[in-house]
Amino acid sequence: MNRREFLRAGLLAGTGVLAGPMISRGHYQLFADDRRERRRYSSRAVELVGRSMVIDMLGLLTLDWPKLYAWQRDPRAFGSSDLQKLRDSGVRVFHPAVDPDDPNPYQAALGWLQGWNRLLTQRADSLVRIGGAADFDQIRSRGKVGILVGFQSSDHFRTVDDVARFSDLGQKVSQLTYNTRDRFGCGCFEEQDSGLTDFGAQVVAAMNQVGMAVDVSHCSERTCLDAIALSARPVLVTHSNCRALVSHPRCKTDAVLRALAARGGVMGITAVAAFVSPRRHATVEDLLNHFDHVARTVGVEHVGIGSDVDLAAADPATGRPLARYAVQGLAPARRVFDLTEGLIRRGYSDHAIELILGGNFQRVLGEIWSAEES
Repeated sequence: MNRREFLRAGLLAGTGVLAGPMISRGHYQLFADDRRERRRYSSRAVELVGRSMVIDMLGLLTLDWPKLYAWQRDPRAFGSSDLQKLRDSGVRVFHPAVDPDDPNPYQAALGWLQGWNRLLTQRADSLVRIGGAADFDQIRSRGKVGILVGFQSSDHFRTVDDVARFSDLGQKVSQLTYNTRDRFGCGCFEEQDSGLTDFGAQVVAAMNQVGMAVDVSHCSERTCLDAIALSARPVLVTHSNCRALVSHPRCKTDAVLRALAARGGVMGITAVAAFVSPRRHATVEDLLNHFDHVARTVGVEHVGIGSDVDLAAADPATGRPLARYAVQGLAPARRVFDLTEGLIRRGYSDHAIELILGGNFQRVLGEIWSAEES
């Protein structure tokens, strides 16, 4: 390793990207199991991840809910090894949104926020709340992991006034509907698509006012289009895939993509196998096709990552990999590196890859949050 390579490795290690040994000129092994699998990452890919503000707009810290609740009850349970796993993934900002599936969604949402607020306050040495554009600077300068708190449903908004209340408590993203019809509009599995309701329109306006991002990932076609047309701020699809490639209700049509992009929005691509490929075995090349489709259809400025998985993609009880996330060639703990290598293979420029890895979401979140800061 020459002086330049040594300095590069030290820089990447300092940013949380574990720069492992350079095993051949221009390539690294980043993880212990990479040596068994002979998995190598190019210096270009490692550098790109290391200098990018990588944002996973549906990135879960863990699918082991008892472990997460333990962290939230007693933040001391979140140890240095837990932090290191997050940092080694290359993801700098996680958006661990959930659907508060509870008979009393208002109380459930309050409890969820209370848990996150406790964890983020007491582990400020490791974690930083992302609630404004300036918060990204803390991650870059201090090597912390960012947490962007949100929900995959808006059922906890009993009235329009609740939008401001939950914003004050730390919620910065809210999905209008989950998979079915609610007071705000229609979910993607509804056969009769009646679009955004009057109450939904009021909530969108209230979210615009306080600088809370409107997410339509699980919404129906018409609800998506209605929300995008009505919103004074860009709208997000934090985690979905392309209907042109996979005919699944959770995937977005080109009409939604064009409307989203025309108003400045961004769509995060998921690693959920059923949304990635209609075939039995989804591959990382199938996944990359979705990034390509968005980039060709509306521009590379409107696509990002919303993986919809944690770093293990395994059943917490058994440790066995979950078939739902079985994408050949994509290792959950190093998915950012696998995607970056794939984007390099596809001929994307460094600038375009940095936009996809997180630059696009950082930009659009800043635009949305400027409503609150103005």
